[in-house]
Amino acid sequence: MKHFTKRARALVMSGIFILATAFAGIVPAINTYADGESMGFSMSPLKENMILSPGDTYSSSFTIFNPATNAKDFPYEISISPFYVDENYTNIFTAEGNYSEITEWITIDSPLEGTLVPNQSAEIYFTVNVPVNAPAGGQYAAIVVTSAGATNEGENTSAVIERTAIAHTIFAEITGETVISGEVTDVNVPSFMLSGEISGEATIKNTGNVHGEATYTLQVFSFSGEEIYSNAETPDTHDVLPNRTYYHKTSWKDTPGMGIFNVKYTVDFEGSTTLVEKLVIICPIWLLFIVIAIIIAIIVAVYLKLKKRN
Repeated sequence: MKHFTKRARALVMSGIFILATAFAGIVPAINTYADGESMGFSMSPLKENMILSPGDTYSSSFTIFNPATNAKDFPYEISISPFYVDENYTNIFTAEGNYSEITEWITIDSPLEGTLVPNQSAEIYFTVNVPVNAPAGGQYAAIVVTSAGATNEGENTSAVIERTAIAHTIFAEITGETVISGEVTDVNVPSFMLSGEISGEATIKNTGNVHGEATYTLQVFSFSGEEIYSNAETPDTHDVLPNRTYYHKTSWKDTPGMGIFNVKYTVDFEGSTTLVEKLVIICPIWLLFIVIAIIIAIIVAVYLKLKKRN
């Protein structure tokens, strides 16, 4: 009995963690049941960019899917929520001034609730009706699909009911007097490292009224000039929302334990480019101790030799 109570408590805590993760990261959500089975649902795409003009009518859709390897049905509900980020760039689903007016322009054209049987998908259709007096700039919203809860009932088991969610985020740009501007307020590549990964760090502040795309490129060359790492073909990218500051770190995962490298770190934000070039030395602490010991030995030897000569 005590074992079952502990198990049920663990499952409940797991459900709470999954719910928080699903909303914070907007990732596929999973329901966990008392019998140890689970049900996941996915969405494609998770994000949609659109450019709209005042007076436009825009229709689109996304797909939700229940793989349901445990053969559980998936009841769901659909709702519309504001979407933005706080000062720490954590996703929030609350109104943010004029940037969330689009939530009033979206209409869900599909039923607001339903059930997906195992291996079934559903296309969710929606329409955005942009008013003629819509303000220029960025507009952000999330169409949230929430599990309506499910139970696994049995004569000798307790049901665990959980609610999880996943969101289709909308990044809209309303044409007109849009301002795309920003600055790289801080960029850094360490010159000396005892261990770890060679990386570049950058902070971008968006001072415009619409989101802009930041691109981060890291190139590493050997001391002789040979390129040994580059993400130039698939650079890191991220949208930076208006009136927000975003920090990003780009790393070389397979950095050797020691060496001397030439590093180029490039940050581009809507055509404004910042380049940092540095000589990076990686010296593990054991090698540093050896170097220090050799230097001390040389100093002592020179001192003794001079003393003997005098």
